[in-house]
Amino acid sequence: MTAKQRDSALSAGAIAHLLDDWVTARFNLPQPDLLDLRDEDPESAAIALRRHWGIGSKPIPHLIKLLEAKGIRVFALAECNKNIDAFSCWRNGVPYVFLNTFKSAERSRFDTAHEIGHLVLHLHGGASGREVEREADRFASAFLVPREDFIANVPMIHSLEQLVAYKSRWGVSVSALARTAFDIGVLSDWHYRELCKQISYRGYRTREPQPMDREKSVLWKKVFEQLWRDRLTREHVAAELGIPPDEIESLIGGLTSERSPIGVKNTKGLRAV
Repeated sequence: MTAKQRDSALSAGAIAHLLDDWVTARFNLPQPDLLDLRDEDPESAAIALRRHWGIGSKPIPHLIKLLEAKGIRVFALAECNKNIDAFSCWRNGVPYVFLNTFKSAERSRFDTAHEIGHLVLHLHGGASGREVEREADRFASAFLVPREDFIANVPMIHSLEQLVAYKSRWGVSVSALARTAFDIGVLSDWHYRELCKQISYRGYRTREPQPMDREKSVLWKKVFEQLWRDRLTREHVAAELGIPPDEIESLIGGLTSERSPIGVKNTKGLRAV
């Protein structure tokens, strides 16, 4: 990324910390519940975290909701940062994830899982480079599409159409599912390469087939609904923080549209103090 993009992303992170501190002082938010898995390989780490969170090998229908319930603060990146996929950090024992909401819902989910991988595998303790990114990708793949669940539901892949039909179960892109099938051994090297060619030819790397609805934040929606009932608007919050109101909109606007995902229930443990 350019220096300007990096500085903009870091500035967004600093403002998000201010907003989170303000909200945390007024609401009982879920406490962080992550593991230190620096000594595990990515696949084992994904299994360990799933087991710790009690989700076994089941698909994760709403990843942002799960993260928020586990005390991970999720924010959006503004349009000026749309060339940045995502980033994450720890601050005072609280994990943060910042997402590019201009990408497809499926790719955003993978980016989210990728950042979880960084939070548990690397803890941002100085590790960097391509190998670290590959480890986070391996974690994301194993976390979103557990091997045993994939094998139980996709015994054989014969066509790209099959991948398109299957991808909705795990909420991943068709290219990510093809890669998972190859890594697991369901696809040969030749067959995987042919599917990749078809995916590129059909434009599925930029325009996802049968796209899923974008996930929305449950936590931020409930926080600002409660603030509104207390006659506090985003403008009030911005004024107390000494920032422009559009900074708050940039951080949560892409995560709190009126269109809510199907099946979202209230987040337990969220109440004003």
